[in-house]
Amino acid sequence: MSTQTPASVTLAVANQKGGVAKTTSVASIGAALAELGHRVLLVDLDPQACLTFSLGIDPEDLEVSVHHVLTQGVDPAEIIIETEDGVDLLPATIELARAEADLLTRTGREHVIKGALEQLAEDLGDEAYDWVLLDCPPSLGVLTVAALTASDGVLVPLQCETLSHRGVGQLLDTVHDVRRFTNRGLEVWGVLPTLYDGRTNHARTVLETISETYDLEVVEPPIPKTIKFAEAPAAGRSILSTSRSSKGAQAYREVAKNLVERASRPKKKATRKPARTKK
Repeated sequence: MSTQTPASVTLAVANQKGGVAKTTSVASIGAALAELGHRVLLVDLDPQACLTFSLGIDPEDLEVSVHHVLTQGVDPAEIIIETEDGVDLLPATIELARAEADLLTRTGREHVIKGALEQLAEDLGDEAYDWVLLDCPPSLGVLTVAALTASDGVLVPLQCETLSHRGVGQLLDTVHDVRRFTNRGLEVWGVLPTLYDGRTNHARTVLETISETYDLEVVEPPIPKTIKFAEAPAAGRSILSTSRSSKGAQAYREVAKNLVERASRPKKKATRKPARTKK
């Protein structure tokens, strides 16, 4: 039985540092939400097209992709691909690397993803997606800002190692700017601990430090480090299909349930920072 979210939720999964299991998290959370009965769209915004490849689609075989939606106004409904994991995909190709340059000089570039998703929701009507997960590129460029502008929330996958949280402050600065200029309702849903080795005190310490330093929620449970994750993309499926009962698959199912619960929380009202008084 599905636990329905109150309305469609768009969630950006972002961290400009690579190697933090961002794409794995998008694919696995998407598949887990689909298992719960939700209609899910995954959007690959990374020119490396890792999400597209990991869901069994060769980007080189595609003539059109999300690049054409964002830069040429192609209808996103024409490009969506159904995958074997029960989720739909708006795929990427290497052409997306040009999108940053194409969009830089365009007025309203921050709103291109939001506009495309709004058009899609209008086209689909009652069949609209319950969840749209945006796999952001590993940078804080135009595409990431556009993804944050289109989103209700942002989830930050974070490897539980000391150096992995360098850059979280920069990402939060970008979120703050997006809130000020293009999306006042954007909320940080928290940090998702990935590649977690529960045998080490170090991993837990890093996690606690992140939570305290940045005043962020930690989305539980931590995603364990396991070779099973490396095997899944080669099969063109998520870990929920390739290794259903593994600890990694179970952890992502729990995370998905917790995100559904998070989605039903009332939104916080945007508050202005108090003005600093000069001494």
